[in-house]
Amino acid sequence: MRLRICAVGRLRSGPERALIDDYTTRFNRTGRALSLGPLEEVEVETRKVSGPEAEGEVLLKSVPGGAVLVTLDERGREMTSPDFADTLAAWRDEGRPDLCFVIGGADGLAPALRDQADASIRFGRMVWPHMLARVMLTEQLYRAASILAGSPYHRA
Repeated sequence: MRLRICAVGRLRSGPERALIDDYTTRFNRTGRALSLGPLEEVEVETRKVSGPEAEGEVLLKSVPGGAVLVTLDERGREMTSPDFADTLAAWRDEGRPDLCFVIGGADGLAPALRDQADASIRFGRMVWPHMLARVMLTEQLYRAASILAGSPYHRA
């Protein structure tokens, strides 16, 4: 199952970019044997559009047809890392070819986009900057692959 992160805005070089690249490399290495990956990041530019509704339309264009669509949203479901790993494995085992995580801009996601999602998740009850949400998501994807592979990375 191929994975894609579709996010509003460009993330230039810096510590966040380095972390995302590192966790993506780790995920791709670990996930390959589990039929997970590769993980791809798609950054959508929204300079010509404004607001969650317009951003949502641009984001939806980057989602592969037939993909499991998961939004990162403060109203989403909170999960443990093992639950997240089990959910990824279930989607993979259903034969879904693509899984797409969507991260909106500073004003969040349009209700119409959230309504189309197969699932919505959150990283706690606090709101996180969308650039940090990407880092957290890539780390959790690597952690999920490690859990599924029986690696000692996750020590809970």
